[in-house]
Amino acid sequence: MAGMRLVIASCTVDYQGRLDAHLPLATRLLLVKADGSVSIHSDGGAYKPLNWMTPPCTLAEEPARWTVSNTKGEVLTINIERIHADVSHDLGLDPGLTKDGVEAHLQELLAANPGVLESGLRLVRREYATDIGPVDLLCHDPAGRALAITLDPAEAPPTAGGSVGATDGGYVAVEVKRRAGVDAVDQLSRYLERLNLDGRLRPVRGILAAQAIAPQARVLAESRGIRCVVVDYDELQGKAEPELTLF
Repeated sequence: MAGMRLVIASCTVDYQGRLDAHLPLATRLLLVKADGSVSIHSDGGAYKPLNWMTPPCTLAEEPARWTVSNTKGEVLTINIERIHADVSHDLGLDPGLTKDGVEAHLQELLAANPGVLESGLRLVRREYATDIGPVDLLCHDPAGRALAITLDPAEAPPTAGGSVGATDGGYVAVEVKRRAGVDAVDQLSRYLERLNLDGRLRPVRGILAAQAIAPQARVLAESRGIRCVVVDYDELQGKAEPELTLF
């Protein structure tokens, strides 16, 4: 499929996999993206879908029924009572997120000295790619827990000083924001989920670094094991080790 497909339909949805879930009959938005992902949305809940299947997955269409499955044995069944609209559009190449000057510079400053976030952190790579987008900073914590499996050091992500062996410690994903809300925590949580699927990296934990962090975001981050660090942009520009506030 080329482009994005948007279908407004009255439907029920059943998920079978790690647990069973059911959505009763209602009118919903079915979103099929060019990467193969399928998600079901209501008219509430902001951007978060009611249910979804991430790639790689397969969509099989029959009259009045869509079946989405993946290699893990998970199945999403969408029984369609009526289609109200069915539109496809090619969005073209996306140039990606352009950060404002302060946020981009803040990321540069922290990349140059990640130890200000946590003693001993070393930068692995900026904009480390995952299959759902790049995480701002991937760092290595030599004092962290050993990785779950033993790998040839050449297979580990490269650092400025060479490769990091699988038993050297743990990895840390850092998301950098000017002002961080609940959406920033959700974003970092998704990156962590993807990074921890990689046996070369896991365990990967998260740090949310921002000039200001909303109280709700701090609570949510702590509940997910994500550390929050508030940084002073002006101080960070002028001092090697600015004073930080840890929540």
